[in-house]
Amino acid sequence: APTCALVEADRARPGTAEHLAALPGITVLDLDLPAALAVASQDTWAGAHAQYAAQPTPDRPDGAIIATTAPERWVGEPVRVLDLTP
Repeated sequence: APTCALVEADRARPGTAEHLAALPGITVLDLDLPAALAVASQDTWAGAHAQYAAQPTPDRPDGAIIATTAPERWVGEPVRVLDLTP
């Protein structure tokens, strides 16, 4: 879970970040220098950090999946999306 996305989620719904971070199997991704530079080039920190975190890496050659209730936000972006809309 990208740190910036957790902050934005917690602003919209207090307690969300703490709940998600406490779930087993969730890794909270730090805002390191490469992530911060990616964030600086986007409109929102949460979206930029999520997109950065979803990019392919040697450990995840296919990239990560962005789980979201707003899949339309990711149309046209080079990421895989898991639609969590009820």
